Amino acid sequence: MSTLSPLLEQFKVHLEGEKGASPHTVRNYLIDLVDYERYLVERMKLSLLAGTHAAIRGYLGTLAVDHAPTSRARRLASIKSFYKYLVRQKLLSASPAKLVKSPKLPKSLPKVLPVEEVFAILDMPDVKTVLGLRDKAILEMLYGGGLRISELCGLDLLGVERSSRIVRVMGKGSKERLVPLNAKAIQSLEAYLARRGELLATVHDGQDPDALFLNFRGGRLTPRSIARHLDAYVLKLALARKVSPHAMRHSFATHLLGGGADIRSIQELLGHASLSTTQKYTHVTFEQLQEVYDAAHPRA
Repeated sequence: MSTLSPLLEQFKVHLEGEKGASPHTVRNYLIDLVDYERYLVERMKLSLLAGTHAAIRGYLGTLAVDHAPTSRARRLASIKSFYKYLVRQKLLSASPAKLVKSPKLPKSLPKVLPVEEVFAILDMPDVKTVLGLRDKAILEMLYGGGLRISELCGLDLLGVERSSRIVRVMGKGSKERLVPLNAKAIQSLEAYLARRGELLATVHDGQDPDALFLNFRGGRLTPRSIARHLDAYVLKLALARKVSPHAMRHSFATHLLGGGADIRSIQELLGHASLSTTQKYTHVTFEQLQEVYDAAHPRA
């Protein structure tokens, strides 16, 4: 990314420091805002501080041809967040983005796997190898704890309390929460930890002895690597669907709800700030009920 203007540099520091945003989130915000600033300067001859309601709408209008509504909504969210920050810093009296309406988005429900498919994925890693044991523990924790992939990659050895089956997770906005793990997840974790030292036996640059999950060179495992390993297991199973690490989190929540867990408890386990974010899982469960109804009722 090219050199940032002073205001965007300040906003970057705010995101990384006060907000505790992940590097991925910070990067996406800045990509959006650099593009918006370019539009203001080159097309409107305006600075970021001089941006107006009309200018923001004009910018979103230029994106309508080549960008999906979800992409335009994300750009607007970045702009709103930036101007909100400027107002809090007393650099502006009001946000020009406040009344700009977001594009209408198609309602998409979380992708959820049937229980038997989740179990099949969990059984895929080769537990005779240290990397297979690691992958087994990762998959068991993704499904057993409903962790975000970034949260799982950020786990340190000291964050896991094996005796009490609890993991300390650093969630969005640097908010810590305690997540219980089931016995299978702990069992898989114990098996991996018994051989984890093999990944640190040969000294390499970038090793991270504090990290819970290590790559073959002893460095902290990345979200991209985990997604790639999961893709390989799904390919071997020949499942007729794409399965992301986040789909394991969605499945965790939906299966809990189907098993009788209340929505507030699921909200806490997932680390959602708002109950409305968690309520999307009730729609998934209702859709499944409708399918059962349509397949079983004589008049359906």
